[in-house]
Amino acid sequence: MKVASEQVAANQQSMDEQLIDLATNGDSLALQRLLGCHQDWIFNLAFYMLHLREDAEDATQEILVKVATNLGSFRRESSFRTWVRKIAVRHVLDMRRSRPENVVTGFDCYSDYLDKAPDADVYAERGNTPETALLVEEARISCTMGMLLCLDRQQRIVFLLGEILETSDTLGAELLELSKDNYRQRLCRAREQLGNFMSGRCGLVNKANPCRCAKKTSAFVRDAIVDAKCLRFGGPHLDIASLDAIERQQSLERLLGQTRQQMRELYPLFEAPDVAQRLATLLDSRELRTVLNLS
Repeated sequence: MKVASEQVAANQQSMDEQLIDLATNGDSLALQRLLGCHQDWIFNLAFYMLHLREDAEDATQEILVKVATNLGSFRRESSFRTWVRKIAVRHVLDMRRSRPENVVTGFDCYSDYLDKAPDADVYAERGNTPETALLVEEARISCTMGMLLCLDRQQRIVFLLGEILETSDTLGAELLELSKDNYRQRLCRAREQLGNFMSGRCGLVNKANPCRCAKKTSAFVRDAIVDAKCLRFGGPHLDIASLDAIERQQSLERLLGQTRQQMRELYPLFEAPDVAQRLATLLDSRELRTVLNLS
């Protein structure tokens, strides 16, 4: 697995270098492709940090613009992927706190909300349909995203890098400008805090816990955490999600214990909106071409 992963990284680096050469010689389509190769990683980092899709989209666009306008300063002393991710990490850490970040102030705050949210049988209310299952899936992702907000930003980004985005200790430490030992210690603490909370409350991780996504879905809808008409997490994938939501829910309910694999299953990766395509017009503008020294 490690060899395959290293090969993928090597292939990506080779592709990046070819696209950089083309982009810096005036090929705006190559620049668009170069940005498109990295936008999913950037978007997932921003989405999990900020919790709001619109904020994550804005952050992704801002980061890609930074990458494009600073492409001439890339000296190839590290891989382009590492360079881009450093820009992304610094950007999201420097951003103003999102509204959900200001609402969820810690594990006690989140636990108190879940305790007060009334239980209800959403399937009895709405019927046992794919649409209801998708709504429950939206509530599940919203809830697990909310748990991440209980971590402070430094803990959260370490957890995102190490667990959800599967970044190596070496790269994670480099992105955050930490020693490898310090990075590992922070990741261990974040994993332990989140794992303890989940194992003590979440029915997906421990069946002995009474909390169930389906029981809290109606409360999430009531409190506008979940909007049935505008799904923040499953919306772009309605066709796929409506087919496998029930199967995924059943699979999640079988999860026991507190393992790294379980956490990865609880936190899916999201497909980014095509921000690179949105920037196509900008990339062809005379002003940007002048900034990038594109002929």
